Amino acid sequence: MTGEVSINILTLNCWGIPYISQNRSARMTAIAEKLATENYDIICLQEVWSINDFKMIRAKTQEQLPYSHYFYSGVVGSGICILSRFPIKDVIYHKWPLNGYIHKIHHADWFGGKGVGLCRLQIHNMNINVYIVHLHAEYDRHNDEYIAHRVLQAFDTAQFIRMTYGGADSVILGGDLNTEPQDLAYRIICGVAGLTDACSNSSSNLGTNNCANNSYTSSKLARTLPEGKQVTDFRHPFPKRIPYKDFSYSDHEAVMATFKFSVGESQFMNIDIKDSLKEAIDICETSVKHVHRQRFWYLLYSCILIIPLVWSMGLDCSVTSLEVSIGFNIGRILLTAILCYTLFMSSIWNSVEKNALKAACLEMKIYLTNLNNIMGK
Repeated sequence: MTGEVSINILTLNCWGIPYISQNRSARMTAIAEKLATENYDIICLQEVWSINDFKMIRAKTQEQLPYSHYFYSGVVGSGICILSRFPIKDVIYHKWPLNGYIHKIHHADWFGGKGVGLCRLQIHNMNINVYIVHLHAEYDRHNDEYIAHRVLQAFDTAQFIRMTYGGADSVILGGDLNTEPQDLAYRIICGVAGLTDACSNSSSNLGTNNCANNSYTSSKLARTLPEGKQVTDFRHPFPKRIPYKDFSYSDHEAVMATFKFSVGESQFMNIDIKDSLKEAIDICETSVKHVHRQRFWYLLYSCILIIPLVWSMGLDCSVTSLEVSIGFNIGRILLTAILCYTLFMSSIWNSVEKNALKAACLEMKIYLTNLNNIMGK
């Protein structure tokens, strides 16, 4: 096979959380209309949390992008989907073992059942693997309680790409990595999977999130991060505002890149990733110790909660007032609910997180050992 193929790819986090995201309905409609009028060959979307939004986008872009796939997962769906001008030959979805915490309802990452999706596309006479991800959000960069989860997701994604690209002429990874170029998760994805950032050779220097010109960026962030978060090089294809509206398409910026594929040439990079893997292993091992400490505290809280529950049962015979009796019962219900939560966290959830972290450590150690044998210590 010989020749060169050029395709345009766009990725966008749509911020489409029903009942929560501002102006969601108007923005999703505007996004669909914008996608339908531009010359994109492949589109990777994240945070399309409503299946009706996906169906609407698919319907409006059907003529330009006749092939599409939504990755169902978790309680509310993964939120990620791919639209394509080219036929989709195969699809597969790999759910990550750690996706945040079930009790962190206000973060809600766990309910999406996040993972990495793969669509193998037939582009002329080539097979191109298009991967899409949305790593766990970074809610506090200075005190990141999810760093081990995101590192695990990054390594899992890189391993999944490395083990599934057989038979593909090239691979593309698009999505919301929730990392910056210097971050460990970013380095692991690029290093282990052998990928290179398509944006690094661009002449522009713009952000993808928390950009000052975005209508949803707070004034404080606009002052402290004028170029936005996750700063790298690429081109913004969308206007700053939806036409005739005073708000942006999303709280994230769309990213567009043009790829040229030379058939028969290797598209993978050989990158020294040993130091990054050692750092990732340290983070996971530290998190395992933290999980052990959490288990102790949850068990201690459980023991403490049992005392007032047992004590309150002995007071039933001496209580004659209906109001007091109702108050006691309500208090017991609340204490019982908290007790069930602490027992759940100290047993089932603790084991799930601990085993996922241990599995990631073992996988990274095996990969690092093989890497040392090949490259030399």
